Amino acid sequence: MAEEQKTNAEPAPNGSSGQAADPPKKKKVLSKSRIMVGEQLTKLYQDTVAAKERGEKIGWSASIFPQEIAEAMGLYIVYPENHAAGLAARHQAEEYLNYAEGEGYNMDVCSYARINLAYMDSLTAPGNNMPKPDFVLCCNNICNQLTKWFENLARKFDVPMFLIDTVYNYTPTASEEKVKYVRNQIDEYIKGLEGLTGKKLDPAKLEHVMRVSLRNKDLWRKANELLAHKPSPLTGFELFNYMSCMVCCRGKESTTAILEQLISEIEENLKTGKSTFPVEEKYRIFWEGIACWPYLGHTLKTLRNYGVNLVATGYVNAWGLEYEVNDLDGLARAYIDLPNNNNNLDTIVARRVEAVKQFQCDGVVYHVNRSCKVMDCQQYELQRRVQEGTEVPYMAFDGDQADFRAYSEAQYETRVQAFVELMEEAKRQRGDGE
Repeated sequence: MAEEQKTNAEPAPNGSSGQAADPPKKKKVLSKSRIMVGEQLTKLYQDTVAAKERGEKIGWSASIFPQEIAEAMGLYIVYPENHAAGLAARHQAEEYLNYAEGEGYNMDVCSYARINLAYMDSLTAPGNNMPKPDFVLCCNNICNQLTKWFENLARKFDVPMFLIDTVYNYTPTASEEKVKYVRNQIDEYIKGLEGLTGKKLDPAKLEHVMRVSLRNKDLWRKANELLAHKPSPLTGFELFNYMSCMVCCRGKESTTAILEQLISEIEENLKTGKSTFPVEEKYRIFWEGIACWPYLGHTLKTLRNYGVNLVATGYVNAWGLEYEVNDLDGLARAYIDLPNNNNNLDTIVARRVEAVKQFQCDGVVYHVNRSCKVMDCQQYELQRRVQEGTEVPYMAFDGDQADFRAYSEAQYETRVQAFVELMEEAKRQRGDGE
């Protein structure tokens, strides 16, 4: 979810690490699609600030919330998770983490939440800024920490909070009772938002937004699935840079243009035999969990040194929601049946096993993310069962999505070295290694 982060740039020195700065690197020339992403995100923040200055009501939203409604109503919405990830990726999160901890939020609280709960006291950050919200939107289909986090925002700003409670999904698909429960909440949310903002939901506009969102879902999945080619035409770390399109702008036509451009660039690489992965692709991996934004460059560079390319991940597909246009029951079901957090372990394992095979992965990397308790609590069993289902080796490393203090470069490098040896031995035993 990070905004405008430079995936392929070498890691910037962290001001708290005590390490000397690296020598200046040659500036990477960004692709047209990457430039479009930066322009889109900047415009979103600028438009939201301008709307606030005009006296319009603006909102802050959790990342996987029914964006279709607010988008169809023409409301301006920004996303604290995206904002926090961007600060972390640019190594600008330290002062916010320290401030939040000084206010009593300890390190066991999600680092996105800590950064944002510190930001709410100043409403000032380097780069893009989010103006004071007039309402907040929260859905607990990712984790329950979001509920308390957004309750604190609503209390601090004295604004209404709209909560969609999805209920954990113990079955492969949501029951009709759960769909009805969430659909009723969506109906109440629409009424409440109309009453608060004075704007009415136009069914024709909602139909358009849903069509655009579904088109963008299809394009996003296609971009991801093109990496199944061997060797891959792209390094999967680059897809993290496009996630803001799906997090913040999934219902916008500007995202359609970006993803169509991205796909054309990937397909051109396939046609010419090129790849953004700059060395020989010796090993292909599935990445489980959120990126370690403060060390995105280091995680990429270390793998690249061994010819290891990230070609698949469950996280970036979290926003590929399926429903039929004009079907609000289907919309409710889609926000319950997420690919990751809100689903039972059997379903998550089956999807990982399928992806490892589809993308011809030689191994799986698990980010044991201190912030994401839902992912971490099931990860050891997930590791065991995916390994049984794929017979490929795996590694795990400690880190955090935004708190740089939870990550050790030395630990990561040592584990990658051992992991590569395991993948090489597995290849030898299969008879396809040198």
